[in-house]
Amino acid sequence: MYRTHTCGELKIQDAGKDATLCGWIQKSRDLGGMTFIDLRDRYGITQLVFNMETNPGLCGQARKLGREYVVQAKGKVRERSNKNPKIPTGEIEIEAIEVTVLNPSEIPPFTIEEDTDGGEELRMKYRYLDLRRQPVKNNLILRHRMAQVVRNYMDSIGFIEVETPFLIKSTPEGARDFIVPSRMQPGTFYALPQSPQTLKQLLMVSGFDRYFQIVRCFRDEDLRADRQPEFTQIDCEMSFVTMDDILDTFEGLVKHLFSKVKNIEFTYPFRRLSFSDAMESYGTDKPDLRFGMEIYDLTELAKGHGFSVFDASEYIGAICVPGSAEYTRKQIDELTEFVKRPQIGAKGLVYLKYGSDGFIKSSVDKFYSPEDLRSWAEMMNAVMGDLILIMAGDRMKTLAALSELRLEMGNRLGLRNKDVFVPLWVVDFPLLEWNEEEKRFYAMHHPFTSPKPEDIPLMETDPGKVRANAYDMVINGVEIGGGSVRIHDSSLQKLMFRVLGFTEKEAVEQFGFLMNAFRYGAPPHGGIAFGFDRLVAMFGGQDSIRDFIAFPKNNSGRDIMLDTPSPVLEKQLRELMIELKKEKNG
Repeated sequence: MYRTHTCGELKIQDAGKDATLCGWIQKSRDLGGMTFIDLRDRYGITQLVFNMETNPGLCGQARKLGREYVVQAKGKVRERSNKNPKIPTGEIEIEAIEVTVLNPSEIPPFTIEEDTDGGEELRMKYRYLDLRRQPVKNNLILRHRMAQVVRNYMDSIGFIEVETPFLIKSTPEGARDFIVPSRMQPGTFYALPQSPQTLKQLLMVSGFDRYFQIVRCFRDEDLRADRQPEFTQIDCEMSFVTMDDILDTFEGLVKHLFSKVKNIEFTYPFRRLSFSDAMESYGTDKPDLRFGMEIYDLTELAKGHGFSVFDASEYIGAICVPGSAEYTRKQIDELTEFVKRPQIGAKGLVYLKYGSDGFIKSSVDKFYSPEDLRSWAEMMNAVMGDLILIMAGDRMKTLAALSELRLEMGNRLGLRNKDVFVPLWVVDFPLLEWNEEEKRFYAMHHPFTSPKPEDIPLMETDPGKVRANAYDMVINGVEIGGGSVRIHDSSLQKLMFRVLGFTEKEAVEQFGFLMNAFRYGAPPHGGIAFGFDRLVAMFGGQDSIRDFIAFPKNNSGRDIMLDTPSPVLEKQLRELMIELKKEKNG
């Protein structure tokens, strides 16, 4: 063995012991008669000390060692005179008697410290160096720990982990697939799985009534902070269960994770909020419930008073911001510009200030009497000192804009504490959504989601009103997981394909293997998939999932460390019978 101990292991009770450590040089400090080196490995940092008086040759050798040199150090553990309470090994140091350079290092392109001077692109290019930094290392250790907690819990309640293939059939319904050409079957393609959806349903047909998998998934879609082209799910499925059974089971998993990893105990059932109520009260199907500030519908109260913007609008909605009536005109203008941003798209913002003196002032008070404005405040349960912010327009667009404004005000008032967690279930989603461009319905989740039994008669008469046996888990405004009870009846599945516009031939070509399986006794089943990357990032107190993935892609889907995606050899293309089209100039 190169070492007897790690750099995070030795404590004051080890004083007097001989020790051999290995690691990377974090920093070196030359204080004349003494040289100190911080030696780092995965487990921590231990200080090495070299004495010019007792061993001048070794001290001179130590002074020549650079940052990130890989070294082996031998010596005796002793108590430090100037203890460092910030690290676990801060009470001891190693009085070095021998140092061996295992590998020198060039000067790294950025400082490998907790607070580095490297920008994100530079750190991603040298990700193997960035992973040496303690915060990133801690993120991956957290990820590992959460994966083990999940596996242990799922095993304890009778689930088995089954691996499913990565080379599967392309199913264009849903997000865009990554496709993989087959050399052995020229002109044909595999797809990388967006999720193991159909495969886990086949496992239910096979009689494996409790399946889970921590699995890699792939979607060729635009990226953002909480999305990568390859990501990890906790994928789960159960047989002979109702929706309530599924929610209770996986609420138990989430509570267990919070208990074991965050030491947070949830002793009450998570709230269940219907999709329609979530949209009406929060303008989104993933509401952040760490604070109130719900949306109120002022349409009936505010219309018909001669204010053309309101009178011409389909919907008028508002939020009440507590204790903010003292907002200045400049601050209101900033909020107006915020909601006018292209990604929000509102045309303007109306305000009502309920002053601490009881006086009500509004930007539209020339159209409304004081009694009219007071009725708005009373409807919204506003009290003196509150600020009411109002928007109008198309119903869904206005609700979405109010949702963004609500979150912005939550941020400004410090109401979105990352150490506070409020999980909930959003249930009863629409089964289908209409695509105006293609003039057809699409499955809001996927084509195997079961409709509410009482809504099945609407499938052919009014598909847009059919509710799904579907559910999402939302924590602090982030969708952490989602799933549904599945269709297990062949005739209902055929009806679903018909409503989605599939011909019988198209349905058989894409999903014939599943429909055939259903002919041999498919049990009632359902499941859920949790976004593992998002869950870990949330537990780590961050919005971006990239720092919780060992080798992530950037916002353009590139791995700039490996320089990929990149061209392949002409020989490889010929083997696959693929010819690249050349772009025409001009």
